[in-house]
Amino acid sequence: MTATRVLVLNSGSSSLKYQLLDMRERARLATGLVERIGERTSRLKHTPLTGGGESRERGGPIADHDAALKAVAAELAQDGLGLDSPELAAIGHRVVHGGKRFTEPTVVDDAVLAEIERLIPVAPLHNPANLTGIRTARSLRPDLPQVAVFDTAFHTTMPESAARYAIDVETADRHRVRRYGFHGTSHAYVSRATAELLGKAPEEVNVIVLHLGNGASASAVRGGRCVDTSMGLTPLEGLVMGTRSGDIDPAVIFHLARVAEMSIAEIDDLLNKKSGLVGLCGDNDMREIRRMIDEGDERAQLAFDIYIHRLKKYIGAYYAVLGRVDAVVFTAGVGENAAPVREAAVAGLEQLGLAVDPELNAARGGGARLISPAGSRVAVAVVPTDEELEIATQTYALVGGGGD
Repeated sequence: MTATRVLVLNSGSSSLKYQLLDMRERARLATGLVERIGERTSRLKHTPLTGGGESRERGGPIADHDAALKAVAAELAQDGLGLDSPELAAIGHRVVHGGKRFTEPTVVDDAVLAEIERLIPVAPLHNPANLTGIRTARSLRPDLPQVAVFDTAFHTTMPESAARYAIDVETADRHRVRRYGFHGTSHAYVSRATAELLGKAPEEVNVIVLHLGNGASASAVRGGRCVDTSMGLTPLEGLVMGTRSGDIDPAVIFHLARVAEMSIAEIDDLLNKKSGLVGLCGDNDMREIRRMIDEGDERAQLAFDIYIHRLKKYIGAYYAVLGRVDAVVFTAGVGENAAPVREAAVAGLEQLGLAVDPELNAARGGGARLISPAGSRVAVAVVPTDEELEIATQTYALVGGGGD
């Protein structure tokens, strides 16, 4: 019997998201979330997706990630999908930062774990949690391939002219200061799915991908390879986001330190958690912001305008980088659901061949779809992202589908 199942784990500092997929049909068998790990109010929500099973929830303390994964294993076993199943080929792990070394999915061994740990200084909020998930899974199934799929990997094809900052080279190299980019798993999936939507091979198309969620990033993808992306050393750079400022004059930090006497920690908190849309108008939910605009809220209108202005700048910049653009594609929570954002982002760019059809743009649909007028020089599309499927696909391809 060939093992065809992949368990995908996304470990946060106090959460564990998971999906179990069967790669024969590229179908989900179960999905779930453990949140508030380490607290008395921990919660596990598990949803079996076969056999008509209903979602189950359980509360109560879950002490750590080891206990969380054991609880997940028990829920899966209840549906006949246990971690001890011979049909499980591998466990795929989302790892945020792979630095320059990890350019593709990688089977985890002690050396790989050590390198992910060495990258903690450039991903202090994410890599430690990702490591915890890998170590926990290895302890439960030491015989099973554990595969790390890196958010940064898709962007490692950027040329040095795009990846390097214009600072002293020796200082940059010593401290690993360069543009890495993030959301790479999403950008990889969406750029490939967009080519499929156009009926072409990824190698034949140039795509601008706009991943717009609470975190937001753009990428320029030429022939299936990323040549530029908006996030940098950290996820702070680039577009205006839910709580992050995006691009900002670095001297703002020095100014706040001198004039406002703010500490580095306070400025870090300001730019990452109290800026972006929430800093501009008090809310980071685009649906709420649109409601506020409809009620005449001027701060909400300004926040929306700033968001769109930055987005439009990146579309234009990446158009210039690519030279020829076959599609601009919107994805993630805002990109997939906020028609006013899509309309505003391409408004006035008709000379670049960009436009949306109002009816197609307003229509709600679950799948990949074109929203540009028929015959447009550049396609404008909505493509729902599927990072878990991408992680499972890359993991399954690497392990060769398990044994017989």
